[in-house]
Amino acid sequence: MRILVIEDNRDILANVLDYLQLRGFTVDCAQDGLSGLHLASSGHYDLIVLDIMLPGINGYQVCKRLREDGQNEVPILMLTARDALDDRLQGLNVGADDYLIKPFALAELVARIEAILRRTRGARKRQLKVADLLYDLDTLHVTRANQPLRLNPTGLKLLAVLMQKSPAVVRREVLEEALWGEDCPDSDSLRSHIHQLRQVIDKPFASELLHTQHGIGYRLAEESDDV
Repeated sequence: MRILVIEDNRDILANVLDYLQLRGFTVDCAQDGLSGLHLASSGHYDLIVLDIMLPGINGYQVCKRLREDGQNEVPILMLTARDALDDRLQGLNVGADDYLIKPFALAELVARIEAILRRTRGARKRQLKVADLLYDLDTLHVTRANQPLRLNPTGLKLLAVLMQKSPAVVRREVLEEALWGEDCPDSDSLRSHIHQLRQVIDKPFASELLHTQHGIGYRLAEESDDV
């Protein structure tokens, strides 16, 4: 399960991130409203943990834009220090699925996340498919031609972005941002992960799905238009 946490308090963010990862979730983070909105709009998440008081645009605005402008149905759990009834109602009215008051126990946060996921599981499309390559987003199970494939977390994240954008070319900088945010390692890191991904999803099979668009980026498609 992949979760996006949008929270500007570094201590809370670090604690939530560590705890969720220990519980087996894949977690991306943003510390302001605009960055969170960008990640939520461009990537696939099973749930968003969204603080209300954020720099840039607040959590209410992020939620409203996702629901109304982006028609994004990803479940949203709001976090806030505001415990007035009107504040809770406002969060629910703009499209939040649940509301958790700070300070909170991390165990309760996970319990609420799991409860929301149980309610919403199966309501949205849970698989990505390109040709005979299938990625089950609930189980993180990848197959090609009905053969199971094993990928590390970085490979899974890279594959998800490429499959979501297929058959379009995804620019190198977009992939680097999806994998590492602003802390991108050296320029060979993406090339190395692409090579590893290609070894898993293409090398054992007769046809290639992962194509290099030289000088631009990569695309996942049944046929290559490269020259």
